[in-house]
Amino acid sequence: MITRDLILRIFSAANILRWNDHIRPFDFFELDKQAHKMIIAYIIAKFDEENNVAVDWEKIIEGGIFEFFQRIVLTDLKPEVFREIMSKKAKELNDWVIENLGKDLSKLNSGFLERCSDYLLNTDYAPHEKRILNAAHMLATKWEFDIIYPWNSMIYGIEKTKSEIENTISPFSDLFGVRELIFNKKYYGFLDLCGQLRFQQRWAQSFMVPKTSVLGHMLIVAIFAYLLSLEMNICQKRRYNNFYFALFHDLPEILTKDIVSPIKCSISGLEEIIKHYEKKQIYEKILPLIPKSWYPEMKYFMENEFSDKIIINDNVKKVDNISKFDDNKYQALDGTLIKICDKLCAYIEVSMTLQYGIHSSILEESKNKIYNEHAASKKNDLNFKILFDYFF
Repeated sequence: MITRDLILRIFSAANILRWNDHIRPFDFFELDKQAHKMIIAYIIAKFDEENNVAVDWEKIIEGGIFEFFQRIVLTDLKPEVFREIMSKKAKELNDWVIENLGKDLSKLNSGFLERCSDYLLNTDYAPHEKRILNAAHMLATKWEFDIIYPWNSMIYGIEKTKSEIENTISPFSDLFGVRELIFNKKYYGFLDLCGQLRFQQRWAQSFMVPKTSVLGHMLIVAIFAYLLSLEMNICQKRRYNNFYFALFHDLPEILTKDIVSPIKCSISGLEEIIKHYEKKQIYEKILPLIPKSWYPEMKYFMENEFSDKIIINDNVKKVDNISKFDDNKYQALDGTLIKICDKLCAYIEVSMTLQYGIHSSILEESKNKIYNEHAASKKNDLNFKILFDYFF
């Protein structure tokens, strides 16, 4: 089961500042960078598949999570220092990372710690998937740098930084997805649209610590969903769907903003109107930015999002007992699991803020409401109350 310490590690990324030695129009955080990176990796890998290049999606997902944990542990190292040390002392540094993570990751099922160790220490492990993640990392970094560059154009060394960032992308130009993102403005528009979700803060009406963005929240929910999917020991396609649905579950909010639940629920019929508007915007603003061959999967993720569902003969069907369809051929998706993960994430955000001594009636009421409605939720043999009670 996920430990409290591991959850705190994940949320700590929302406090890790990036570019903090540069002038910035707003703060950049590691959590948002990692979320954007995982979305970009999805784009690159999908283009690979379209061009008949084999992709191990499990290694993309887990590799991204492993690298996320690695970066949290090594947060105090500047990127250029990190690269220099990794070029000379990679094994020693990653040994230390594994030792640091071992206690928390060993509590997870399915040999997660062993695969993390193999990923970080074995250079022959998932070489293609590592390249995809590395390319996504560089593109996410460049996206950030393009924002801060005009603010730092007078600073000594900024042109050297610009050149170095551009040069880190060129070695990946053989990847189909990288070429598409560089030369096709439409596809880069999807990357850009997703990145804009870091501008939207959750709980906008309250002062929160840490103050998570919609983009960062999506990654936390995706990590929760994937780790709990491993706990349930479900099939590979179901784990894939759970992770990527969670990673995209709030994407329509780039078009509607983060409308808090009390507002949605306060007026009869308002939530349905919002859902209808979101669906309309998905078809008009989001889907045109991706290849048409991706439409079915993206619509599967975004429509009837918190329902358990499967696909039979190309038709989506809601189901009550999804466990009966735990086979890759059904492409099952646990919408109810992602909803619990979403509420757990919100509960932790509120609880941590209250623990920091920031009190308000809205936060107190939200905490009690979420706990009372969702802590006793059931999914297979998972005990969500344990996770909620970590922060009671």
